Amino acid sequence: MFGKKKIVVEKDLWERMEKVAAQTGYASVEDFARHVLESSVRHLEEGKDEEEVRKRLEGLGYIE
Repeated sequence: MFGKKKIVVEKDLWERMEKVAAQTGYASVEDFARHVLESSVRHLEEGKDEEEVRKRLEGLGYIE
């Protein structure tokens, strides 16, 4: 498929993901994995942004 990449997941992890996806109402394991990855990346990006803001505020003397 154009614009898509694949990742390899071990069988035992895939089976765990299948169970969780079914329990939480996702249409597929792929939908569940996409949601988890997007959430994780967003969280990590926001953490970096917050750290940069904190450093700037410290540099300006607003916080210690």
